[in-house]
Amino acid sequence: MTVCYNKLWKLLIDKNMKKKDLRLATGMSTTALAKLGKNEHVSTEILTKICKALDCDFCDIIELVKEEQHD
Repeated sequence: MTVCYNKLWKLLIDKNMKKKDLRLATGMSTTALAKLGKNEHVSTEILTKICKALDCDFCDIIELVKEEQHD
């Protein structure tokens, strides 16, 4: 299973926010923001800050995607 943050990007669009706005609202580093952009793992602390800034829950910003298995 891999993580996918497409829900986060859609939520930002709905709230008329840019990634930079999110970074400033949460105080996260540019490195953490880059990890989100690459669907890489970030700490739950960062996810919690995002949820507080956007007034949402984890399930609103992240989803788990099953990886295709190759035989």
